[in-house]
Amino acid sequence: MTSYFADISPVSYAPTDAPDADGLSFRHYDPSEVVGGKSMQDHLRFAVCYWHNFVGDGSDPFGGQTFDRPWFPADTMDLAKRKADDAFEMFRILGVPFWCFHDHDIRPEGASLRESHDRLNEMADYVGEKMENGGPKLLWGTANMFSNPRYMSGAATNPNPDVFAYCASTVKSCMDVTHRLGGENYVLWGGREGYETLLNTDLNREQQQAGRFLQMVVDYKHKIGFKGAILIEPKPQEPMKHQYDYDVATVYGFLKRFGLEDEVQVNVEQGHAILAGHSFEHELAMARTLGLFGSIDMNRNDYQSGWDTDQFPNNAPEAALAYYEVLKAGGFTKGGTNFDAKLRRQSLDPIDLIASHVGGMDVCARGFKAAHAMLADGALEGPRDARYASWNSADHLTTGKTLEDVAAFAEKHNLDPQPTSGRQEILENIVNRYV
Repeated sequence: MTSYFADISPVSYAPTDAPDADGLSFRHYDPSEVVGGKSMQDHLRFAVCYWHNFVGDGSDPFGGQTFDRPWFPADTMDLAKRKADDAFEMFRILGVPFWCFHDHDIRPEGASLRESHDRLNEMADYVGEKMENGGPKLLWGTANMFSNPRYMSGAATNPNPDVFAYCASTVKSCMDVTHRLGGENYVLWGGREGYETLLNTDLNREQQQAGRFLQMVVDYKHKIGFKGAILIEPKPQEPMKHQYDYDVATVYGFLKRFGLEDEVQVNVEQGHAILAGHSFEHELAMARTLGLFGSIDMNRNDYQSGWDTDQFPNNAPEAALAYYEVLKAGGFTKGGTNFDAKLRRQSLDPIDLIASHVGGMDVCARGFKAAHAMLADGALEGPRDARYASWNSADHLTTGKTLEDVAAFAEKHNLDPQPTSGRQEILENIVNRYV
């Protein structure tokens, strides 16, 4: 069998001004480069997703398949194994340390639930051998509980309790495989955990179902001794009109309601942050502030489109601000940088799959190094600390202080505070100078 990527050599670091027409060398990402006492590979922890690269067929909401891959339609175990062969060849070419998958990505659906589990376990054995023979480690596994028609009214939030039970079996099986393959996280994305209309939706019942399901997942994690993090990936809408994991703050409220705030973290995606009306760095800052930071999906949306386009990152200043928040959170521990991104439907060739990741990894590396330098120099923290410096001597927040006490202070000193500049433009200039 000839590899789909047969004529493509492993990508190397080549920081040169010479033309690179195909974009198949790293200009900024040197995995062995040490920054702040740690290699870039260990800082960024790049992961390649299985689904968009090896399941995606180029379709979009307005048109069908444009890609032709030798493993399509991957509806047999032989084709699934052919797909895995080419996937791990791509991982080798890129030199990434991690990969990610949904159960549905790596095995064809069986004629029964049991057969689907058996196929997943067989494929886990198959890819496990590749991992043991020099392949990348598993950043996280997850279950696809949104594509099949059985999930059209939700997964754990479905009005049919049989679907809830089916989901429990699916997640248990996928968690077992993730654990067996040494996965460092397990992700739950509630693609259809939400509603299309309130006319037929019981919000409280559905959220109770989702909360209890997540409690079961956490309990099972501890039962099997899985040491990785359980991650929720927030998204506001699409495919549902409203999803219960709208954004980081919403997820935090949900976790607090069910006593899970110390058990679950978030996997933040740039594209989902944009759909929620936020910036990527806002969502990361919220995750850090609320103690939920876990991992990231580094893919952007087209700012002129109103849907989730899942494009590779190409904006170094945006990447710098994102990694600034990652560094302030202490950097990645179990998490990493996953490219939950897909080719444009006109990008048909094997080389496009490689070049897209090379470009994304370079943008991330360039942004990360700028973020690290800004933090080390105090370029943003210095002005930020100065802006709040007067609070260092104020005692308005002291335990026992009352509204009357603080009001009396203002009246005693006849306060007349004057506005001071926030210097936003100066700070924006500073960021761009580092990038």
